[in-house]
Amino acid sequence: MSTINNSKYVQYGCGRCAPPHWRNFDASMTLRFERIPVLGKLYTKNDVRFPENVAYGDIIKGLPVADNSCHAVYCSHVLEHMSLGECQQALRNTFRMIESGGTFRFVLPDLEYYIQQYNQDSSPEASKNLMKITQLGFERKPRSFKSFLYEWLRTSAHLWMWDYKSMEQELKNVGFVAVRRAQFNDSQDEAFLAVEAKNRWDNCLGMECRKP
Repeated sequence: MSTINNSKYVQYGCGRCAPPHWRNFDASMTLRFERIPVLGKLYTKNDVRFPENVAYGDIIKGLPVADNSCHAVYCSHVLEHMSLGECQQALRNTFRMIESGGTFRFVLPDLEYYIQQYNQDSSPEASKNLMKITQLGFERKPRSFKSFLYEWLRTSAHLWMWDYKSMEQELKNVGFVAVRRAQFNDSQDEAFLAVEAKNRWDNCLGMECRKP
């Protein structure tokens, strides 16, 4: 693969997937703690620390990336962890960063797939299975301060689910064009090979669009 200018390729919500030729951002509280001088080096909550080339950045508030400067932006299983309003803001900020003709590509859980699974499940547990697999709702309401704080800080919950037609409309509302359903590893830009993982695409909704 040819050398990629890392100022032109950005992914957010990257977790620990941080290819050297990409600018990698994550909004994890753990990352913020790990980046505290001296004290962060002592933090051992996780067996694997964030790579050094991951910077803290919140796409909802806006990343430290110049307008119209990115050739491509990618995120994997990030947008579903935002409320509707937050996701709409994230899409606007993504559009702002991308240069004319640039690509936005992402993957997230597919609401339509889960609904199909629910409709095929005739068991009394069908609704419970749906709620658990979509990570919507709470099995138990937090009552102690510790449990409340945990729920407030955790980022694993899904706050809004998407199907193709609803996300297509949101992307068009922001200004993206050439919106299409994407499959794993079907982009014409070879740079995405470095950030995509097949298991993150299985039974999920992949989409690609570009800025006019």
